[in-house]
Amino acid sequence: MRPHDASTPIVKSQIWRSHWQRCRMPRLTAAILARDNEDEIADCLQSLAWADERIVVLDTRSNDRTAAIAQALGARVVSHHFQDFARQREFGLSLATGQWLFYVDTDERATPALAEEVRRVIRDETRVGWWVPRRNIIWGREIRHGGWYPDYQLRLLKLGHAHYDLTRPVHEVVALDGEEGHLREPLIHYNYRTIGQFIDKQRQYVGYEADLLYGRGVRPRPWTYVLQPL
Repeated sequence: MRPHDASTPIVKSQIWRSHWQRCRMPRLTAAILARDNEDEIADCLQSLAWADERIVVLDTRSNDRTAAIAQALGARVVSHHFQDFARQREFGLSLATGQWLFYVDTDERATPALAEEVRRVIRDETRVGWWVPRRNIIWGREIRHGGWYPDYQLRLLKLGHAHYDLTRPVHEVVALDGEEGHLREPLIHYNYRTIGQFIDKQRQYVGYEADLLYGRGVRPRPWTYVLQPL
């Protein structure tokens, strides 16, 4: 029997079915916040090559080759003045062109198994947000105790149903107007590579949290430095 060619009814039917399934698949945007991340942006973007669109929201203070590397890999780079993380992520939501947005940080990687699960769950019309677990790698070792796993993050968001709480500038909070779910496959998070990086990040977070408390009217007292750590 002669093999089917593209003109036969069977092959035409298969081509049409494949095209119809692709059209039904919700469009997904992967978004990354970045500033001076030339050493890790390529690996992050390559782990998201399966997304329909990749956007890098670049802090205008960035001075390295992050933008050039991202553009060379086909990502759309949009520079935006950084006020805080919540506003930066909210801005990222406004850039997406599809129905779903998947936030990934530059020090995180999406595995093929996670990509497959994401593609599957965004067809679920009963959910508007998905929590993603993370495997945290610290100083080259995976940490699974002390709250480091599963370390769920609300990162997969249906556009028009999710907004960031702008009163929480760091360790952002997402408000959803519908049901949420939890994924099984994790992001790989290369959290801290050196002690110096750990100290620098803690200093950064301390500054953000101090500004937040000050804005709420909290003021330190002499006994704060003694009693608060207890």
